[in-house]
Amino acid sequence: MIVLSLIGGFLAGMAVPVQTSINSRLGREVGSPYLASLISMSVGTIILIILVFAADHRIMFNISMFLSHPWWIWVGGGVLGITYLTSNILLLPRLGAALTVVVTVLGQTIMAIFIDQFGWFDVPVHELNIPRLIGVAGMLFGVYLMRKF
Repeated sequence: MIVLSLIGGFLAGMAVPVQTSINSRLGREVGSPYLASLISMSVGTIILIILVFAADHRIMFNISMFLSHPWWIWVGGGVLGITYLTSNILLLPRLGAALTVVVTVLGQTIMAIFIDQFGWFDVPVHELNIPRLIGVAGMLFGVYLMRKF
């Protein structure tokens, strides 16, 4: 089962440079990276509404959950998603698709290590170790090579 998850993650990862390239082109066409993000997120929202109805057969949830859960779980993902999407649109013309993806994946990896190390957001702790540090160093070296050549 873990192999299927890894393949799914790999395929989802392959979608990122495609999405970034499409959204960057959209930004050029509409004349604004922010408008491109709005269009992209709006289309995504429509697709998600359809998926929620298809999978869960409902779109509502208990409104009292707003008061009993931290505020950041309601807004954090959306704000960070827009930040990520818009940043990619802005970076791609300057860095190219490959370097844009590698730099953002490096940032994701470093933040993920902090989240794992300290168990932030109720994530199970996975302590930092030498192999993880070597992996990050390898990614840093990859960014250097991609930038240099």
